[in-house]
Amino acid sequence: MGQHRLPGNPPVEISLRRSARARRMTLRVSSLDGRVTLTVPRHVSDREALAFAETRAEWVRGHVERAPGETVVAEEAELPIDGTPHVVRRGDVAAATARDGVLYVPRRSRAVPRAVQAYLKATARDALSEACDRFAAKLGRPYAALSLRDTRSRWGSCTAEGRIMLSWRLIMAPRDVRDYVAAHEVAHLAEMNHSPAFWARVAEIYGPHDRQRAWLRHHGPALHRVRFDL
Repeated sequence: MGQHRLPGNPPVEISLRRSARARRMTLRVSSLDGRVTLTVPRHVSDREALAFAETRAEWVRGHVERAPGETVVAEEAELPIDGTPHVVRRGDVAAATARDGVLYVPRRSRAVPRAVQAYLKATARDALSEACDRFAAKLGRPYAALSLRDTRSRWGSCTAEGRIMLSWRLIMAPRDVRDYVAAHEVAHLAEMNHSPAFWARVAEIYGPHDRQRAWLRHHGPALHRVRFDL
């Protein structure tokens, strides 16, 4: 994927992606963070692709301007942990610590975003491991492994071999929402589908979950808009 700039006021960064399956050129502005992706068939040249984008420059800028803003992690930035807003500050701590609505990072930290991300990932691993262990015990089926990633298209997955993947960004969501996602993926150990039998398994090990699913639909995109410029 190559990076290009659509000239104008203001200029817009575009990611050019070639696809063997693409039959025509398409432009997409992400509803998560306003990123612009131009997908083209493999035979289309850069010049032709950018000329196509320029014919739709007004449409692109309109969508970019309406896209929700990002939260760039830095000192005094605010981001949620367990669903509660926390302000990022340097403090006299040996390691990143969340306390009373503040996420303190050590004063000696050279990169605040890196320290914050490391804290979130480590905290997510502990919390999500505990949740998966708890729900797997309720289900009576062990999982093979747990990995954490930063996925944009889904919050988790489970393979037929019992390997569970979850997004570490879930640590920013309320605990009940995070637990629901863990229970959802654990339930796939018994039902590798989304049939009524699967949802019955989710309800069996977690309970009612309509409110948690609605939270993810409405507020989940904001978790993806927290940006770490490492």
